[in-house]
Amino acid sequence: MLTKQTEVAGTTDRPFNNLLRRLNAADYALIAPYLSQGDAVANDLLYNPGDDVETVHFPCGPSLVSYMVPNEDGRDVETILVGREGAVGGIVSQGFLPAYTRITVKFGGPFARLPVSKLDAAKLTSISVRNIFARYADCMLAQIFQSTACNAIHSIEQRAAKWIISAMERTNGDGVVPLTHEQLSTLLGVGRSYTSRVIQSFKAEGVLETRRGSIVVRNLDGLRLRSCLCNDAVKDHFEEVLRGVYPSEDDEKEK
Repeated sequence: MLTKQTEVAGTTDRPFNNLLRRLNAADYALIAPYLSQGDAVANDLLYNPGDDVETVHFPCGPSLVSYMVPNEDGRDVETILVGREGAVGGIVSQGFLPAYTRITVKFGGPFARLPVSKLDAAKLTSISVRNIFARYADCMLAQIFQSTACNAIHSIEQRAAKWIISAMERTNGDGVVPLTHEQLSTLLGVGRSYTSRVIQSFKAEGVLETRRGSIVVRNLDGLRLRSCLCNDAVKDHFEEVLRGVYPSEDDEKEK
């Protein structure tokens, strides 16, 4: 099992992405010359279904990416969110790999980018690089499984609380989540009117407030009581498989 102690000291000069910081010094040196950094804004498109996946995108800091599955009625349904704990695009690829979902930037901010070919080369060179990215792929699959179960058995209120908490954990930790009613509706796969009723209920209970383009969590414990336990299940799996990678309060202290 990977443990927190296997992390190499002196990783804070790397991009603020926990997966990149999880690599040991020798493994990081294999990809560092090929990493580029830049910013992205909300709604930037990373991949459409069928696109050739040529670049791995590592969200950094508060940046957040969404996997969206297009449907025949023209709506996109969001499946999972990926923040600084991971990466999107070409995680387990070898050669041509078409994108299956639409992948977009949910919350804008800094990103590190790496050609898939360079990641593949690093995997061929280092078994520990292969191991870490295989473990991350397992964690991502766990998120998908959990999201499928959550959509099937939990109420809109429970799922709304879960998504807000999940987004908050990957941002700056100050309780302000740059999530609009429309974005939350997409996460839930329901109409905006349903989402608005849930938000109004949470506001009446003093759990949260709304601002233009964002949600402000006023009572995190109260929000957790209204949430299902799906976030906790995913975090527990991350800790078992890739300890120290899932966003935590310690991340904020290290920035």
